[in-house]
Amino acid sequence: MELIRHGKILVTGSAEGELLSAEMGLSFWGGVDPQTGVVIDQHHPLRDQSLAGRVLAIPSGRGSCSGSGVLLELILNGHAPAAIIICEREEILTLGALVAEVMFAQSIPVLRVEREVFARIGEYRYARVVGSSLQLLHEPLDEDWQPGPAHQGSYEDTTISLDAVDEAFLSGRHGKAAQVAMRLLLRMAAVQGAEAFMDVSQVHIDGCIYTGPASLRFAQMLLEWGARVRVPTTLNSISVDKRRWRAQGVAQDLGAPASALADAYLAMGAQPSFTCAPYLLESAPRFGEQVGWAESNAVIYANSVIGARTMKYPDYLDVCIALTGRAPLAGCHLDAGRRATLALEVELPERADDAFWPLLGYCCGSVCGTEIPLICGLETSAAGLDELKAFGAAFATVAAAPMFHIAGITPEADDQRPERQVRIGLGELRQALGALNTAASPEIGLVSLGNPHFSLSECARLAALVRGRTRSADVVVIVTCGRAVHEAARQAGHVAEAEAFGIQFITDTCWCMLSEPVIPPAVQTLMTNSGKYAHYAPGLVGRGVRFGSMAECVEAACSGKAQEDLPSWLL
Repeated sequence: MELIRHGKILVTGSAEGELLSAEMGLSFWGGVDPQTGVVIDQHHPLRDQSLAGRVLAIPSGRGSCSGSGVLLELILNGHAPAAIIICEREEILTLGALVAEVMFAQSIPVLRVEREVFARIGEYRYARVVGSSLQLLHEPLDEDWQPGPAHQGSYEDTTISLDAVDEAFLSGRHGKAAQVAMRLLLRMAAVQGAEAFMDVSQVHIDGCIYTGPASLRFAQMLLEWGARVRVPTTLNSISVDKRRWRAQGVAQDLGAPASALADAYLAMGAQPSFTCAPYLLESAPRFGEQVGWAESNAVIYANSVIGARTMKYPDYLDVCIALTGRAPLAGCHLDAGRRATLALEVELPERADDAFWPLLGYCCGSVCGTEIPLICGLETSAAGLDELKAFGAAFATVAAAPMFHIAGITPEADDQRPERQVRIGLGELRQALGALNTAASPEIGLVSLGNPHFSLSECARLAALVRGRTRSADVVVIVTCGRAVHEAARQAGHVAEAEAFGIQFITDTCWCMLSEPVIPPAVQTLMTNSGKYAHYAPGLVGRGVRFGSMAECVEAACSGKAQEDLPSWLL
């Protein structure tokens, strides 16, 4: 028995292999080892499976914008899936395959099929993709079959309207780097269904994260071709503390290329901001401003809390936008692309602490998938910017949606009228807490704070919580934050107060990039108040996690043990 169907080509090519399918989207960053292709996301049904050489069928990507960089690494090192089949809108993984094709003449096919076709994929064991054709089989494929040459896509295949500015980039008038950037933008604009390009006022680059040799090759090739940013551009957290990685004992084979990658983007004219929370900078955009941001939590915050306009740009497309100042006019750049299609009715617990917000974000993101939600029931919560930051980061970790609305809180919520409703109560929050608490023992050796990067107000609150307290000698406490926030907190006295307790501050990098020896090898269990890091840490650093509020993290730092009982507001 076999099933043959046709889909929409996102990246063309021919491939076949054993099927590996799941009904849950997968974030390649933090979810797949970029060197081996093994799924490391311990919350995913495909955990510990190898993607290498297999046809991967997932509804879409999700989570981190850096998934494109991980896929590029896998394609170039020979551990990528043979092909990727999806059924929902997907741009992060698609972009990784497009970069491999356009810049390195290697790629894999990416095919989008109808939902009813995707629903049947799990019935089959093998698949073959040839252009737009998908063949599903129960028996092994012909051993002597050879894939044909991939068709090289071009902007002539689209109906995008190009103005004189776009044509100048394509002609090479502004140099080879900008020309290649425009070619990639055109390919992605066709995937997004854009009809034209638009100017952006600023860019935040997430592609400065070192995922492996391919990420450095990409940047250095552009630099050799004369790359220069054309709009104000900030840089995300990089993979090391650029000024102190040697003193921290980071290995040369990570520290040197990660620092070189940052230097490449600085040489292009980007600012040494090195923060995953660019909305905390003085350069943060205003309501309605059209920008080109990557980094999943930053995109969510910009769209949802500020009301600026950006797509969830994958790594490397952010660089292309910076080099041209142009972005596809599609998605969240348009009114229609910002509408909620799902209402989430939330039960607001009495006396909930700050752990409520990342737990709720995790629940909402898990439910909505690619749909933009309107979240109701929080009107009396008096949520501040730190709470919304924590909510958005956890939401972005498990969702593919580019934004959310919260009734009575976020600036565009009043205009939303979704018909479909889902309820999220205390039961769902307890399930989320159970999913994020992966450590069997309450004994902890590390408290991880600052994912996303700490704000100045969080530094102040932490300083107040540790005032007059004594840290356990067996517990390391580390905070990550941007350079600008660290300097402001130093001037305010918060850093000195925290350091007196024994807290270490690390700048430039963030928890999703930190590993040994910054994380002490002897540590078996860590505690965090970040829903994002609680999700990623088991796969990234192989540690069990305890999740709790900031106050509970401080208590654990003093006692060496995490609270085992449910918080009273969840009972």
